[in-house]
Amino acid sequence: MTHTSEPASDQNRDNQGNQGNHRKNTAEKRDHGKDTAARGKGLHRRKFLGGMAGTGIAAVAAAGGAFALLNGAAKSKASAADATLTIPDLLEGTTTDGVTTYTLEAKTGTHEVISGVTSSTMGYNQDFLGPTLKWTNGDVVLLNITNDIGEDTTVHFHGAHVPAKMDGGPQVAFADGTTWSPTFTVKDPATTLWYHPHALGTTAKQAVHGLAGMIIVEDSTDASTALPSDYGVDDVPLIFQSLAVDTDGDIKYDAAGYRLSTTTFPLLLNGTNVDSTTLGFTATKTRTRFRALNASPSDIIVIQRSDGGTLTQISTDQGYLTEATEVTTIRLVAGARAEFVMDLTADATLQAVITTGWIRGGSGTYDVLAVTASGTDTPADLPTLNTIDRYDTTDFTARTITLGQNGATMLINGSAGTTMAAMAMISTTVGAKEIWTIQNSTQLEHSFHLHDVPYQLISINGEDPTGVQLGWYDTYEVVGGGSIKIAMEFTDFSDDTYMYMLHCHLLQHEDEGMMASLMVTES
Repeated sequence: MTHTSEPASDQNRDNQGNQGNHRKNTAEKRDHGKDTAARGKGLHRRKFLGGMAGTGIAAVAAAGGAFALLNGAAKSKASAADATLTIPDLLEGTTTDGVTTYTLEAKTGTHEVISGVTSSTMGYNQDFLGPTLKWTNGDVVLLNITNDIGEDTTVHFHGAHVPAKMDGGPQVAFADGTTWSPTFTVKDPATTLWYHPHALGTTAKQAVHGLAGMIIVEDSTDASTALPSDYGVDDVPLIFQSLAVDTDGDIKYDAAGYRLSTTTFPLLLNGTNVDSTTLGFTATKTRTRFRALNASPSDIIVIQRSDGGTLTQISTDQGYLTEATEVTTIRLVAGARAEFVMDLTADATLQAVITTGWIRGGSGTYDVLAVTASGTDTPADLPTLNTIDRYDTTDFTARTITLGQNGATMLINGSAGTTMAAMAMISTTVGAKEIWTIQNSTQLEHSFHLHDVPYQLISINGEDPTGVQLGWYDTYEVVGGGSIKIAMEFTDFSDDTYMYMLHCHLLQHEDEGMMASLMVTES
């Protein structure tokens, strides 16, 4: 049984609020000048927070005051841009007999991850990152994906509600020189998804080297009609990557590499280093929509305005909120997404505040995007975006999923998922409604991601969700010693052979074993 929530209107400084397949759709800012090298990172957050890796609930609460100090300092005017924001190419598909086919090639290349230094990289159809895919709800899509990176890979459609065999998990890894061709009907409503590798033990390595791209799903709802949708004009992708790179340009992905004294932690936006560079975007429409993706392996990214103003959040991982909601910050853990709009009557600068999520990582406040307001139109008021039926979990099946560790080995329910045979398995059926307690028995930061279906937050560290937390998710933060309760319904797809995954989306933790399998069979 469900009940319908009122539109979420309270302000919320956390990001995340989304919708699923079975839902109903109806700083610190430093002055910017010629000498920008020191400006990019500003006051390092480690001086306030000591780095957030390995912190528990109490430490996170204490850190809130320090973060407020950083926010309180961020009242500066908009920055000037040093370079223009790169917009990822939109990959065109070919439609024949009702099926739209997209062609991707995972390949190796080179790219300047640190300005002026060449790094060996990977990308889809290019040297680094990949093109944006745009799907429409109800379309049948076919993807021909060729592997030319010299080792096994997969391509996971993160957040998509697709059959397990098409999900891109470890069971469907394909070898160098071969092509994988998944096909499915797009069942997701309007939302922002992404694609990236998901083979056992190599996800972090391949993703940090550049195998990642955005997916935009469109639909025909009134909300979608009312929102900006002209890609690259008033609908703008923002792919953030907080990476680890040594001074020679070698991109690091494991603990040994992160601990090297020569390792630095650059921040990239759409593939461009923004450590000491502010990118520029000219908004030709007054209302501009931004789709933010944290494609970092582990670090946490908070998006805010340099002048302390608000952002109008419309969506997170899994689609529209009930209504547009004013927020001052949007917090994205590894793998999470959010959409927001800005009605620009004056120039504005977006900042990214980086907090390390792992053993070491990025920290600091960066002016990443100077938005020039040039629109002369007057947008209409945004409508109610969505109706979200909140679960009554009284009769839901309850489970506890424990995130643990044994030294450097990461565990789910006591098992290290470094092989398909070794990982714990959750078994359920189509039509099952479940409530899970995700208990973090470690003092490490985790980012819990569930494949197949979206979930609702029922509680966060014992507190009721509010504001944008009352939507749909596929990825959410579980702090050290904390817990979240989530509820979901398994719909549409069953399989006796192929499984979905549930795991920590700190990619190093995933590779170190914090992954379990999910088998959904017929009821």
